[in-house]
Amino acid sequence: MNCVERLVEIFGTQADVARAFQLDRAVVHHWIKTGYVPARWAGEVERVTQGRIHAMEIIHEASVKNPVRVKSRPEDAPFGIYPESDPMTQFAPTKRIQSFHPPQRTLMGPGPTEIHPRVLTTMSQPAIGYLDPVFVEMMEELKSLLRYAYQTKNPLTFPLSGPGSVGMEYCFVNMVAPGDKAIICQNGVFGGRMLENAVRCGGVPVVIEDKWGEPIDPQKLEDALKKNPDAKVVAFVHAETSTGCQSDAKLLTQIAHKHGALVIVDAVTSLGGSPVKVDEWDIDAIYSASQKCLSCTPGLSPVSFSERVVEHVKKRKDKIHSWFMDMNLLLGYWNAGTRTYHHTAPTNALFALHEALLLIREEGLENSWARHMRHHFALKAGLEAMGLKFLVKEQYQLPQMNAVLCPERVNEEEVRRRLLADFGLEIGAGLGPLKGKIWRFGLMGYSCRPDNVMLCLSALGSVLADMGLPVHVGDAEAAAHGAYAQMHVKDAQRKKRAA
Repeated sequence: MNCVERLVEIFGTQADVARAFQLDRAVVHHWIKTGYVPARWAGEVERVTQGRIHAMEIIHEASVKNPVRVKSRPEDAPFGIYPESDPMTQFAPTKRIQSFHPPQRTLMGPGPTEIHPRVLTTMSQPAIGYLDPVFVEMMEELKSLLRYAYQTKNPLTFPLSGPGSVGMEYCFVNMVAPGDKAIICQNGVFGGRMLENAVRCGGVPVVIEDKWGEPIDPQKLEDALKKNPDAKVVAFVHAETSTGCQSDAKLLTQIAHKHGALVIVDAVTSLGGSPVKVDEWDIDAIYSASQKCLSCTPGLSPVSFSERVVEHVKKRKDKIHSWFMDMNLLLGYWNAGTRTYHHTAPTNALFALHEALLLIREEGLENSWARHMRHHFALKAGLEAMGLKFLVKEQYQLPQMNAVLCPERVNEEEVRRRLLADFGLEIGAGLGPLKGKIWRFGLMGYSCRPDNVMLCLSALGSVLADMGLPVHVGDAEAAAHGAYAQMHVKDAQRKKRAA
């Protein structure tokens, strides 16, 4: 009995298998026909079947049924041309290169995250032209899904072709003209990148600095705006990835608007994992990234702009200092009417983002926020049971990015190396002044699951115990289970009161 037949036996029917994996029944029927489950579903099969079918069984069966026979340098000389006489051989790699197959990892670092099998499957669909009517229709759906994720009705809400850093640069290059004064709030790595962008745009930066691991101080912003009434822009990071600290985006925006400044908000780590309410908070410009809580492939940056920003950019008398990121040009590309050619869109990556956002819509945005918080509480309980302490005060902690102080006399790099080598588990290191001082545990998107929480606690406890720390294996897992139990009781009581 092959693995797909065992799936049908476990769940009852092909339709039940399709429901369990949130798939079209035709996909499961194709698995039955070919006699195997594709290897990319290995981890999901093990999770959904609770280990009754192991991931390695899926991978082994798939490799036997559909072996890869690609050779980068064939042994038989094609068309009578031998490698030694081929003048192009001198440029060929000396190493025999095979097709690349990455190992299965549990990703619990600052990003990227694990990707849902539905997203991977969607990404592997046939490529189509970026002006194909079917693709254009998908673009409109994608924009509406992004508006839901951002909680906005902004017409100009779309994904940029590039990572989150492109989203940041896009905001600055369009909104900050040479000579414009921009107030930059810096409490981590990415506030520093905002400063770099303001300088490169020819802006005049006014920097507000807060300690790494602490939120942006609203009073400092108020004071800076009073001293600089001519400031055009205020820029800050909502969820600082380098520290796991969250600032009050709503209050900071209100202060900026009171003094007539537009705001640029970095929501790279917060979108999809923590509340982001663009319209309610009256945010002018915001950008994020596809590989964090959206759990999509890296390389896309969802952005959203208010009508105030669009008018501000249209009134600029100088040319935008980037052709590719000129908002005026992209308005026609992402406009709902007749599209004008601007660049070749990464079609299959956009298919993937469409599916990732659809998964969030199906789960419900508030449910996604609650899921990130629930697993954060469990992970935190387990880490604290080991005696570990968080960098950020509890009220400012990001559920999806947990910065934990390394114990003294522990080689933090060696811990990360052993977690990856022995358990296939990736966590993040500290950056800048926090290098060597913290670990960053990501609980984002599809990686935010109870099995990942328990694996992380078990693996970390094992490594720390081997290094001589007084960690009792099992205490962390018990603390996490206790946290889950308490949350279940509170949920049951809340539902009872609501009924």
